[in-house]
Amino acid sequence: QIQLVESGGRLVQAGDSLRLSCAVSGRTFMTYAMGWFRQAPGKERQFVAAVNWSGTTTSYADSVKGRFTISRDNAKNTVYLQVNNLQPEDTAVYYCNAVPYDHHTLGVIPLFSGSWGQGTQVTVSS
Repeated sequence: QIQLVESGGRLVQAGDSLRLSCAVSGRTFMTYAMGWFRQAPGKERQFVAAVNWSGTTTSYADSVKGRFTISRDNAKNTVYLQVNNLQPEDTAVYYCNAVPYDHHTLGVIPLFSGSWGQGTQVTVSS
């Protein structure tokens, strides 16, 4: 299993941007596609974005397309989520996890559902 540490979240105003980071343990980081998920108050955890091992293929939830960008730096064992033009609806705890990648399709469910990190809180005021 992998260990995940999210960071970068904070209180911001609507329209602001943040760069969230996910530090991943292990020398096999390059073998996993990675994704971001979020859980808003009173809602279930949902998929946000994913990226394959090389960083050349990405996928996004419809709600964040055009505003969020996922990327990775394998030399640093880190996955990033650039979140632009934040809105109050984006308020949530953001988590990262590995995701499946088969037939050139990035999955939208966590690969290690028992290994969630603490997440990082993003709060957007209006």
